[in-house]
Amino acid sequence: MVLAAGLGKRMRPITATTPKPLVEVGGRALIDHGLDRLRAAGVETAVVNVHWLADLVEVHVAKCETPRIVVSDERALLLETGGGVVKALPDLGTAPFYLINSDSFWIEGYRPNLDLLAERWDEATMDALLLLAPTVGSIGYDGLGDFTMDDTGRLSRRAERRVAPFVYSGAAILHPRLFEGAPRGEAFSLNRLFDRALEAGRLFGQRMSGVWLHVGTPRAIREAEAAIAESAD
Repeated sequence: MVLAAGLGKRMRPITATTPKPLVEVGGRALIDHGLDRLRAAGVETAVVNVHWLADLVEVHVAKCETPRIVVSDERALLLETGGGVVKALPDLGTAPFYLINSDSFWIEGYRPNLDLLAERWDEATMDALLLLAPTVGSIGYDGLGDFTMDDTGRLSRRAERRVAPFVYSGAAILHPRLFEGAPRGEAFSLNRLFDRALEAGRLFGQRMSGVWLHVGTPRAIREAEAAIAESAD
């Protein structure tokens, strides 16, 4: 599943006329970078949700041959991250699936990160496996981080007034059972379900290989492109 329905408020004024998934970094739309990674991981079908400037996103992804695109239409009501996945569950099936934000973007390291997630996934112990980037050293990110992680990969939330070593990069493997009992047709954040999995000891993390590019503002576009150019040298 590719989350592509957000309003992109922090990216204004660009997103007044261009939906954030179609903002270009390094000559390619953000969503295309994500689809490239899904294709490389062997994904055959991707569900893409749409809301803001939905027609533009829908026309763009229709050009993608692999993976095959299924559009989940949220024009009538933006359902946020959790509600958007719940709406798309009938198209996602009963097996664990990749989730990426349309602006999830990174420079690969020693292994493709979606492959690392797949190898780390353990259905017996996990409801969600999040791809985590270091809080310090990620491009375009200046927050306090999201999680700490123990030696087994189990996650805990950042303590108040503390800096956590890892930030959620916007990519994950989720099991459909994570959404059992979740409201349908309502807007809510995936964080609600992540916290429930955390309390059950079933929220895990995988440290990213490479460098995370947090493209959340117009300035971050330039920083990301500079990092890409440097990595190519």
